[in-house]
Amino acid sequence: MSENPRLFGIVRSNRNYSLKDAWGKNQFNSSFPASLACYLHSKGMKAIYYKTTHDMEINVSDIGIDEVYKIDPFGDDIYFSFETQYTPFQEYIIGQIPRNDLVILSKGQCLTSLEIKLVALPDNPTCNLSEDRYGSEIVIRPDTIIYLACSFISALEDNQDKLKELLGNQCDDIDDWTEPNKVLPYTYAIYNAIKNIVNASCDNQTPIIMEPVWKTEGKAPKLADNCLDVFIWSNCGMLLLFMPSESDFVVDSDGVKALKKIGRHERTMIWLFKMLKDYADNGRFNGNRIIDELSYNTKNDKAFASNGLRTHPIMTCPELTKPRILKNEIKEIILGGGQNLLSPERRFDAIIYNSPDLFEEFL
Repeated sequence: MSENPRLFGIVRSNRNYSLKDAWGKNQFNSSFPASLACYLHSKGMKAIYYKTTHDMEINVSDIGIDEVYKIDPFGDDIYFSFETQYTPFQEYIIGQIPRNDLVILSKGQCLTSLEIKLVALPDNPTCNLSEDRYGSEIVIRPDTIIYLACSFISALEDNQDKLKELLGNQCDDIDDWTEPNKVLPYTYAIYNAIKNIVNASCDNQTPIIMEPVWKTEGKAPKLADNCLDVFIWSNCGMLLLFMPSESDFVVDSDGVKALKKIGRHERTMIWLFKMLKDYADNGRFNGNRIIDELSYNTKNDKAFASNGLRTHPIMTCPELTKPRILKNEIKEIILGGGQNLLSPERRFDAIIYNSPDLFEEFL
């Protein structure tokens, strides 16, 4: 066995782990989770899988990594391609399909595509709660909403007429999608249209986000003994991270049931609807243009962020409280001295936090 720096299970890849450049923060945050998933599979474990029912209620189950990757993780034909376009979705897009964190290939063919979010457990809003209430913050990129829209188009077998039927025609009256006040009265219709999409595609939902967690001892920068696990969100399950609930809608002065404002979460719902509507009407959609033009006075650096107070009720399971992979197993995942090539960020706040002697009074 070679003693070159490497990651468990990743043999064929577009990253060369014998080079220091492959161990930078941005690379490690997607490479390590892909390897961790392989390690989980090697131990006969499945990832926790967040899907929904037809009524868009949470459905927590499990899923094999071979099902996520759509191929044996240790097969001779698997290829891990990071920061790569998932070309099967190109036909739905005007312009270029964005790159995604991980695309699994076999013999040059794209099998699956995942955004990877390596997150800390607990986050700041939940670190002072009991362990069984710890949660993690997840931050989603705008490009992932393009992939989300494509996943629903694919689930409905590219059927424009079916999609148009599910979305309805109430929003055809919106004459300016860039103006919040023009869109707000239609937000309940948008909400119900997306629920229709879930109902129609629920039996064909697919993985879209891999969310491995690393658990610390509360707020302390020290890994818990049970510190690592892998969680997967389906395209339907991902909606639970940003979709409003029925109670968020109010009846306005005109008797119209609608949201009161458009923040990041609400905007993401509108983006998704507009992408699906444009595809239904035209056979393609311009995701980048929708994201740029439908900003609603909020920056587009991220689609949305959901902290642990929102994610914990959805993700609650024994594995979230007690992740299955132990910290002493990390040496079975990072191999050949790869840890020596890591280049962690030097954060001033972390240095102060870990230097209590700075605040000792000396006589």
